[in-house]
Amino acid sequence: MLLTVDVGNSQTVLATFDGARRLDCWRVTTQPRATADELHMLWRGLLRDTVVTGVAVCSTVPAQLPALRQLLDRLAVPVTLIGPGVRTGVPLHVDNPREVGADRVVTALAAHELYGRRPDGTGRPVVVVDFGTSTTVDAVGPEGQFLGGALAPGVEVSLDALASRAAQLRSVELTVPTQAIGKNTVAALQSGMVLGFAGLVDGLVARIAAELVAQFGAAPVVVATGGLHRLLVDSCRSIGEREPDLTVHGLRLAFERHQSSSGASGGGTSSGRP
Repeated sequence: MLLTVDVGNSQTVLATFDGARRLDCWRVTTQPRATADELHMLWRGLLRDTVVTGVAVCSTVPAQLPALRQLLDRLAVPVTLIGPGVRTGVPLHVDNPREVGADRVVTALAAHELYGRRPDGTGRPVVVVDFGTSTTVDAVGPEGQFLGGALAPGVEVSLDALASRAAQLRSVELTVPTQAIGKNTVAALQSGMVLGFAGLVDGLVARIAAELVAQFGAAPVVVATGGLHRLLVDSCRSIGEREPDLTVHGLRLAFERHQSSSGASGGGTSSGRP
């Protein structure tokens, strides 16, 4: 059983896989200052008696990396920590590959493998819209190459910033409004946050898709993912597919590729309980 762990700025997603089949998936709040022992207790509590035979991890939280490395060093199973220098098979067609977050790399890998391959084996471009702490719109080429993308604040971050900077505005529950014209402050904020961000995404996707068509002669598949995708995806006109946990699928694929290319067997065998 493979355990995949995607440590994001706001949430950490853990999932187990039996081959390509995802079994369990959990979302927990990321605690940047958690110690290795605290992470160990969290993982064991979620996994219970699940026998783990490998672990794949990526993190966008530098403060948690020391504790993660300490925990991973204890494990007696094959471990892959995605970061600079770890081969994922994703060509990075950007100015500075080291600037690209590990989560974006493995998400691009999953997007290509799950949505970028036609039945006849040929490739097609994919656009990934990740609704999280930030809103990212990334382009993946028909051969699985990461082409770059656009970064914008996440909807919750924007709402918190607005509430803290505007004296007469406050944080509200984020739900899809019934109409764009808000009749009160709460409805107006919901319209601006949800429908406004949907419009932002649709605009970026349209521009990126046009560039992909000009470069490759094919329209991309547009896939939504991330913890906030359920709030926004139905208000977006440009999204055709959805997979809330695309990154953990990418971690599985990256683990398989890394283990295959390195021939590594990890630290030996164990009971498999992290």
